[in-house]
Amino acid sequence: MAEQARFFNMDPATAADARRKGCDPHTLDQAAESMLCYIYANLPSLPVYEGTRLAALASSASPDGVDRISRLPPELLSNIVSRLPSVKDAARTAVLSSHWRRVWLSTPLVLADAHLHPEACGWPPTPATSPAVTAAVSRILDAHPGPFRCVHLVCSHMSAHGARLARWLQLLAAKGVQDLALVNRPWPRDVPLPATLFAVTTLTRLYVGMWTLPGTAALRGASFPHLRELGLGCVEMEQGVVDSLVARSPVLEVLNILGCKAVRLRLVSQSLRCVQISWSRMEDVAVVKAPLLERLILFRPCKIAGGMSTRLRIGDAPKLHAFGYLEP
Repeated sequence: MAEQARFFNMDPATAADARRKGCDPHTLDQAAESMLCYIYANLPSLPVYEGTRLAALASSASPDGVDRISRLPPELLSNIVSRLPSVKDAARTAVLSSHWRRVWLSTPLVLADAHLHPEACGWPPTPATSPAVTAAVSRILDAHPGPFRCVHLVCSHMSAHGARLARWLQLLAAKGVQDLALVNRPWPRDVPLPATLFAVTTLTRLYVGMWTLPGTAALRGASFPHLRELGLGCVEMEQGVVDSLVARSPVLEVLNILGCKAVRLRLVSQSLRCVQISWSRMEDVAVVKAPLLERLILFRPCKIAGGMSTRLRIGDAPKLHAFGYLEP
């Protein structure tokens, strides 16, 4: 826990920045990996079967030679393909026949780049594995017509792949992604997320970690009419970005902030039900108007300048009945 707290309090964006602040980058690498574990633990589960990997049969035909699986209704086949353990398993069904290729192309895509990480390379991922993984992600996003049901891109070092990231976000916006998680590897921490992220209006759930978010200017005209859950983990951002994101999300119910430096947070929302802020440096948290807010949790807030603690102000929140404040 001490290393995590030091990581947040020192707040280095790059290894060189860590050295200037008197930190050992290797030690902070270890702390950053621990923090990534917290970020990964906060990510929503993928909507796939996560049990024992299914063994492949030589044929989908029964002993009498009749292929009964392929005769199932298209909606049921699509549901089966969407729940296979990984996108590689789902894509492999396309080689069975032209019929199965149509099934895969018509199935809302579930993609996790962790499933594309070479098993022989072990964990955690390194910059050396990122080119192969990002190339595979690009091929899949280009090949599948959408919609994208769930996309988790969480195991690549994206500092050298900015153009690819911008292309991914364009495709995700155009093909209607609903559940999106984007996590960069820790060094450097100041890799900017393209403003195209704020053009994805189909999102129902968004989690981002280890990035620099676009500024408030990029949010002008943006709207997230379907967004119900927002998670921010170890991101750099301008003052007011969280407030603006909440204000532009009329059905947002869950806000989860981990390891961020927002200084001041001013919450005005007609839909928020749960707010959790962990390991973050907040000078002031004001719940101005949140008539549906039921739970507000501040877990181990980092000390701000002068050693002061987070100041919390509760305004109009008549349904707030679960409140937790745990100091470091």
